[in-house]
Amino acid sequence: MAENYLNVEIGIDSFASASADNVGKEDVATDNVLAMEEVLQRIETADKVGLDVFGMGEHHRKEYMDSASHMILAAASQRTKSIRLTSAVVVLSAHDPVRVFQNYATLDLLSHGRAEIVAGRGSFIEAFPLFGYNTNDYNALFEEKLDLLLKVRDNPTLSWSGNFRPTLRNQSIYPRPAQKSLPIWRGVGGTPTSFQSAGKMGLSLMVAIIGGETRRFAPMVDVYRRAYLAAGHPEEHMRVGVHSLGYVADTTELAIEEYYPGYKTFFDRIGKERGWSPVTKDKFLFQAGPTGAYLIGSPEDVATKIVRHSKALGGVSRFTFQMDNAGLTQEQILHAIELIGKEVKPLVEQKLQEENE
Repeated sequence: MAENYLNVEIGIDSFASASADNVGKEDVATDNVLAMEEVLQRIETADKVGLDVFGMGEHHRKEYMDSASHMILAAASQRTKSIRLTSAVVVLSAHDPVRVFQNYATLDLLSHGRAEIVAGRGSFIEAFPLFGYNTNDYNALFEEKLDLLLKVRDNPTLSWSGNFRPTLRNQSIYPRPAQKSLPIWRGVGGTPTSFQSAGKMGLSLMVAIIGGETRRFAPMVDVYRRAYLAAGHPEEHMRVGVHSLGYVADTTELAIEEYYPGYKTFFDRIGKERGWSPVTKDKFLFQAGPTGAYLIGSPEDVATKIVRHSKALGGVSRFTFQMDNAGLTQEQILHAIELIGKEVKPLVEQKLQEENE
């Protein structure tokens, strides 16, 4: 039931947060302009060093500028040649699926067929009050809107009715994308029903693993695969991706030294909102260690860990590094992207080939 995982795509996900170069500047407008330019530079660099995909998240918070991620990706499409451009994730519950499709179909045309959508609920709920939705409808909103998004993708003209959007009656929806079928992944966390639903719908699966041990997700990935095949979807189209915090430096010691301060600042701030205990260095080192979820270290150590995680999950089609960290400078982030493209990706390919000989 495992995938053929000799060809693993490697990419970067971003929330368009400011780097250490911009933190604390008094001129917020200038700071935001510079931070946006830095994000585009990161996407350009990822493209130049041969990475496969770059994803933009979606948040509606002061510390991020990705509330209109398709706009950032559209700008990047004109400055890149090969890299695939995707949401990571689009918070579908808070949007009209018709507009989401139109936005990404337009991106697909601009990029000559390089657009994708990862649709999910998101890890924050600020979009619900912002756009007038009730968090009591958390699950129903997402499932209904995902159903409509898929129907719009597969049917240029359709009729549809639901509980959270006006009825469509024999309505044609344009533009259509350059690709025959716009790729749509379902972004999931740790809920087994989400894994099963993604399989039944025949969607590619993107698993956000931001803590714990990656191998503990293997049973839920198996649930996805069984549901996918039981529903009659073609096995060759079944794809599993993993999104984790990550950072690569010349040595593992340097990666930890550079990444940890900003990591602790961010998670301690979020922890105050959610009632979590403060971050400790020991817990961080476990997550960055051999079995922890984080992809932090030297190119050799990170490549080894990617292969280990892929085997633990029965084969993975894509790994993306979530590298935003306000403690890192733009120079450090660009260097990390170069290491991932020039050293980690070839090492992963080599190690997977050796594993299967």
